[in-house]
Amino acid sequence: MQRRIPHGLAALSLVVASSLAAAADHATPREARALFDQAVSYLKANGPDKSWKAFNNRTGPFVKKDLYVYVIDNKGTYIANGAAPIDLVGLNVLDTVDASGNPLFRNMIAVTDKQQEAKIRYVWLNRKSNHVEPKVAWLHREGDYILGVGYYAPRSTADDARNLLNAASAEVKKLGIAKAAASFNDTRGSFVRDDLYVFAVNLQSGKFEAHGMNPTWVGTDATDLHDVEGKPLIKEMLELAKTKGEGTVDYVWRNPVTNAVEKKRTFIRRENGSLIGVGFYAE
Repeated sequence: MQRRIPHGLAALSLVVASSLAAAADHATPREARALFDQAVSYLKANGPDKSWKAFNNRTGPFVKKDLYVYVIDNKGTYIANGAAPIDLVGLNVLDTVDASGNPLFRNMIAVTDKQQEAKIRYVWLNRKSNHVEPKVAWLHREGDYILGVGYYAPRSTADDARNLLNAASAEVKKLGIAKAAASFNDTRGSFVRDDLYVFAVNLQSGKFEAHGMNPTWVGTDATDLHDVEGKPLIKEMLELAKTKGEGTVDYVWRNPVTNAVEKKRTFIRRENGSLIGVGFYAE
């Protein structure tokens, strides 16, 4: 007889987190992506049965720090879960929601119906910190199965933003804005780090030359951009870059990781005829 899933986010999180109570600190996004790629390759090379056994091995290579591989079928039933295989495998979680009330597993199934690989963001209870935190998961569809690896998204600091701006500035000096912008617009590149990204605006035309979170904005007029409170943030940045060469601008913007509107501070700099900027979000 099939076991029944404990109702709601808290119960499901408790099951998973209690199994990882002795885990190390949060893994990095790159470590999560590496484990995801490893798991997908293993599944393709070894087939379902051998893969499920490997993914369910809590002392095996597919459980690292607070990372683990999980698999659900297209009905929302766990086939594998490296965090708590005894408690969760065989349980249907189709109607389980995240901390924001979003139908997490239904969303996983829906998004992978349209594309074989996807990345989703959600909000989950971290039982180690006892806080609800943003989480990101890589998903891969293989037939009737959805494989995933999730990680808790780190919140970047002011120093992180300054360091990324310094790296972007060095890239522009070394390569010129055209080649540097190609790196800034690579959503999987080194200039997009969770809630941090680089953008660039031409000082003369006022058009975006790069935007790491929304590359489709490149070539569009940035001067008409306002925050959610109506502040003309790009105009203020351009004026600051032209008159002082660098500085900070505060405004309110949607955080791409938490999907919430939050206070943001952006560091900007004039570099070779362009404004480049990196911002961070306040708690």
